[in-house]
Amino acid sequence: MEKRLQLQEILKSLIDNQKVYFQPPENIRMEYPCIVYERDYAVTEYANNSPYAHTKRYQVTVIDKDPDSEIPDRVANLPLCKFAQHFKADNLNHDVYNLYF
Repeated sequence: MEKRLQLQEILKSLIDNQKVYFQPPENIRMEYPCIVYERDYAVTEYANNSPYAHTKRYQVTVIDKDPDSEIPDRVANLPLCKFAQHFKADNLNHDVYNLYF
């Protein structure tokens, strides 16, 4: 969990209002702009039939009313981060990234 909390702090540093949500429940009222992230995958590396490295992947979504927001660019500049998709829903722009951390 400590590693995830490190990621939380990194994501907070990328957004001025520091609204970062980890796996928010459906009944939470989010404030925008924000970053929402959740764990969605993991990679395990093996040598001699034993695991030696395990890396979790998080799906990180930047949600903002501003289509020209700089926040997605900040997320995109993180190491081991790759853009996945963009979509618009409820008049909000969603930029989705896959981030290994």
